[in-house]
Amino acid sequence: MSAEYNYPTISEDAKIIRPTKVEVDLSILKKNFEAIKKHVSPAKVNIVLKANAYGHGLVRVAKLLEEIDADYLSVAVVEEGILLRKAGINMPILVLGGVWGNQVPLFINYDLHITASSLEKVKQINKISAQLKKKAKVHIKIDTGMERIGVHYYNSEKFLEEVYKYKNILVEGIYSHFANADTTDLSHTELQLARFQESLFFFEKHSIEMPVRHIANSGAVLQMPETYLDMVRPGILFYGVYPSKDLPRILDVKPALTWKSLVVYFKVIKPGHPVGYGLTWQSNKNIRAVTVPVGYGDGYLRSMSHKAKVLLNKKLYPVIGSISMDQIVVNIGDNSAYNGDEVLLLGSDGTNSITAEDLAEWAGTIPYEILTNINTRVPRIYK
Repeated sequence: MSAEYNYPTISEDAKIIRPTKVEVDLSILKKNFEAIKKHVSPAKVNIVLKANAYGHGLVRVAKLLEEIDADYLSVAVVEEGILLRKAGINMPILVLGGVWGNQVPLFINYDLHITASSLEKVKQINKISAQLKKKAKVHIKIDTGMERIGVHYYNSEKFLEEVYKYKNILVEGIYSHFANADTTDLSHTELQLARFQESLFFFEKHSIEMPVRHIANSGAVLQMPETYLDMVRPGILFYGVYPSKDLPRILDVKPALTWKSLVVYFKVIKPGHPVGYGLTWQSNKNIRAVTVPVGYGDGYLRSMSHKAKVLLNKKLYPVIGSISMDQIVVNIGDNSAYNGDEVLLLGSDGTNSITAEDLAEWAGTIPYEILTNINTRVPRIYK
């Protein structure tokens, strides 16, 4: 028995009714892909879709990538791969995470590429493949300095010698992952690349056809052309967000995601009347405030309390009081707002913008966490 894995979906009616929603501009994602593809050519491009495609919606983004003839997809867990297959996605899908023995039949039956990271796992994969009378497609994971999963580079030759003894395994690729490619100090990244190249010498030494080599993530795509090899694996860059503020803006990619809500309540708050849980904010004069139906239950992180801002009628206003699970209160000073007015949480109104980097700074985290934390109860609307 295996568990089904589904991102919760919201009915079409709810998409219309719920005031808080995410809009994803598919034409921007298409342009972002084309910009990356041109930049790394002739290398293939493997787009990383883990964590609900960084909050953009796993299945719909995968369908777009299949429509525009992307080369490859990557996900984090086998359940994400199964969901894509059930949605009709036919392109190659690599599962980047580790694999349990009882998951191997799922990989094989759904034609998902397995990350092979130890000899024990390889033996399991080979045995189960033989039982199913099918070949398993694997990508060898070499640990060059991340210390998560993968065979250490200094043990890779013996490991590869063993792998190629098994008849029910097809080695489709070999890869590693950079720990520090989004910084200006690339010394560790260069060391990891050298270690990876050292492991790849096995194929020349034994006259074995080289599988698809890939190691470059978003940071490496931006500043290390020598890492492109046969294929690159951009994640956050594809979604129009740079992995670090330190990296050069050399690619014309734009954020494709806009997060918005509506004003649902207007009030005047008197001085000395605290706002929200914990009574952490109050004014010394009358202020006008609005309530917006979004909170940490939607992924609008509580750690942004007393720091976050929103865009309302082309003006930036502060969020006051502690962010609740489902609601925030916004101080609009002496200005006016009405129920139904649009509130921009993330995105641009043409004059001002709030970026994933802004939210990350307010929350004390990184843009990756901001995007992937937008809860699936927030409906996605695709343009």
